[in-house]
Amino acid sequence: MPIPNDPRAGLLRIYEQTIGKSSTKAQFEGSDARQKAADMNIHSPDFDRDPSREEAEAALAMLRRWVGNVTPEEVATLDPLVARLIPGQEVSNYPALARAYPEDFAVDDAYKASMPDLQNGPASLIRGAKQQIQHVGISNFRLPIRFHTRDNGDLTLETSVTGTVSLEAEKKGINMSRIMRTFYKHAEETFSFDVIEKALDAYKSDLESFDARIQMRFSFPMKVQSLRSGLEGYQYYDIALELVETAGVRKKIVHLDYVYSSTCPCSLELSEHARQFRGQLATPHSQRSVARISVLVEDGPCLWFEDLIDRARAAVPTETQVMVKREDEQAFAELNAANPIFVEDAARLFTQQLQLDARISDFRVIASHQESLHSHDAVSVLTEGTTFAAESLDPRLFASLFHVG
Repeated sequence: MPIPNDPRAGLLRIYEQTIGKSSTKAQFEGSDARQKAADMNIHSPDFDRDPSREEAEAALAMLRRWVGNVTPEEVATLDPLVARLIPGQEVSNYPALARAYPEDFAVDDAYKASMPDLQNGPASLIRGAKQQIQHVGISNFRLPIRFHTRDNGDLTLETSVTGTVSLEAEKKGINMSRIMRTFYKHAEETFSFDVIEKALDAYKSDLESFDARIQMRFSFPMKVQSLRSGLEGYQYYDIALELVETAGVRKKIVHLDYVYSSTCPCSLELSEHARQFRGQLATPHSQRSVARISVLVEDGPCLWFEDLIDRARAAVPTETQVMVKREDEQAFAELNAANPIFVEDAARLFTQQLQLDARISDFRVIASHQESLHSHDAVSVLTEGTTFAAESLDPRLFASLFHVG
């Protein structure tokens, strides 16, 4: 007779109901088999074979019956994963997770060391081709930054930061928050290229990278006067500072978007022809236009934002206006008539002014005349030097030149 409530006897019965159906069943008949079961010394050749689907289903059914008749603690003692067999707990973990935020929980060094860090994991975790990534990082990280102005003042401007580093082929990834933390260390300083270089040095070291880039975009306000009425208003210029280091060589770049009006010379002449030969009133077409001027800055005297804006205005004086009365509107019409301009002219006029400034080395001018005559735009690109030379252009480059006001 089996010992009352002996779990080993239950194991024997389960075995007889499932695995015992095989040809080795005879080995477990009689008291000798019960003794073997009691000693937990069941050494059947069948234990070395893969169980069948029928045997697995029987074992699963048995586990479910057992789970329904014991406490959660007993389940956990066997294996916490078995708790998923309890009805209603199929997709939960055991024990039940706390739902209240742990206000008093403090992270110590030991806990931090236990936390997973997949980005710094081994090369075996890399997915895809094991190749170097030229730039990886963050974009549009915003914070207030203080900039110095030409008239010895300071402006604090909301600035969008892009920070990237190179990633070697055998490294899984980078800790991107380090770029942000590094920038915050310098956030209280008045920014210049010297400060940007310190930030770049810091996160290159933190991230153990060989190439890096920082780009800072902001809208720079500058007070401008109307053409004839004497009113003043703020014109805002989209400016970006970029510091790029590649193979140990650093380049300082300033980008400026200059918005102006362009009157078509051909349309102007045709309008005058209609007036002269047919007494027909006609107006030439003009449109809001944008030039994106990018310059490589040489070491030496500072190239102020205002200096670059002045160069653009000297090249194409028909800048869009801020404060306008009737006399200013008339003046603007006269100024456009005195400076009709094709998109090709614009690129060359900006180039002429940039070539006059010794603080500027390589440069690129991208001009877009957003036509009022056509449903398409007229565009041009002119580069000098190797920094901005490129055979391919971003497919959305010209679309990014739209300034909607």
